[in-house]
Amino acid sequence: MPQTTVLIDGTAVPRNLGGVGRYVEGVVSHLTDPALDVHLVVRPVHAAHFREIAPHLTLHTAPAWTDSVPLRFLWEQTGLPALGRRLGATVLHSPHYTFPFSWRRGSVVTLHDATFFSNPEWHSRLKRTFFTWWSRRSLRTRPVVIVPSAATATEARRVVPGIRADVRVAPLGVDRTVFHEPSTAEVEDARIAATLPDDASWIAFLGTIEPRKNVTALLDAYASVRDARALTGSDTPWLVLSGARGWDDAAIERLDALQDADHVIEAGYLPLEDLSGFLGGAEFVVYPSLGEGFGLPVVEAMATGACVLTTRRLSLPEVGGDAAVYTEPSAQDLAVAMASLLDDPALATAHRASALARAASFTWEATAAVHTHAYRAVAGGVR
Repeated sequence: MPQTTVLIDGTAVPRNLGGVGRYVEGVVSHLTDPALDVHLVVRPVHAAHFREIAPHLTLHTAPAWTDSVPLRFLWEQTGLPALGRRLGATVLHSPHYTFPFSWRRGSVVTLHDATFFSNPEWHSRLKRTFFTWWSRRSLRTRPVVIVPSAATATEARRVVPGIRADVRVAPLGVDRTVFHEPSTAEVEDARIAATLPDDASWIAFLGTIEPRKNVTALLDAYASVRDARALTGSDTPWLVLSGARGWDDAAIERLDALQDADHVIEAGYLPLEDLSGFLGGAEFVVYPSLGEGFGLPVVEAMATGACVLTTRRLSLPEVGGDAAVYTEPSAQDLAVAMASLLDDPALATAHRASALARAASFTWEATAAVHTHAYRAVAGGVR
């Protein structure tokens, strides 16, 4: 079988990797089909990292000036297709919404989310304008579009008329070298990284502080639970939030007003090596999102053996299955669900065991297989 030459554009990966970075890492490190000749182009800041995790690929480095977002888009429209033609690529994979208009050979685009259409209030005006524009063009002009969940595929078909692309679902995987059942030492390291007091237990949240993550409701629910348990003399685990501050001004205002007595810690970014201990060492992980394209923190938490409390919005039930505990996203419902888990440790323990089994079904090998089939279909002109 002749090789299919594929060029993957990794220049959109943010400096701190983040969600799209995890996706590109997971896919490229598992594209090992000998029928594919895979090339990856990244910005210089990421070259050493991707060379280490995917030594089987041919790595290319974009110009240093692509660190500028506007200049990166300019290079995507000019330098990227020129690189693809020079390599003789038959397929160009654009893994983050945008693609070069001048590329006339095989094209695959990944769309991670359709809530820019369905719930624009969750996003900044600039982001929703930008991503809805590109999503429409990908769905209407590219031969294959990859999405991370059936919910995202359904939502895209609902909100974007005139779709011509073959929309394929590729659920994301979990890096078991990072997310695994933690040792006692890893739990203690995470406690120190999160600046928790000695011997303090905690409830974990992992995600960007943005409107759809519903952090204000989480803070209200936690305060309600803590106050109610204090009346009965019961201690409540601390609430620890890990993730970057986004554009949820109301939640950020609340976080800025926290006092030590609130027992809430905003830990910011925790190192990857501390995440298994942080998630798996928690009493439970709460992810009260109003809707996700996939919900990677849920499956990553389950892979550490965590009991996960989340909502049934959009893709989250696809990820959590029967292993997760579900609640409505209101502060009142969250408080009831959190109190139930704290009052019934056996319930949390049962969900820990089922979480591990559920997480085992999400592998990057399976994700990469969907991509391999998509590349072959596009290269063969199959729709």
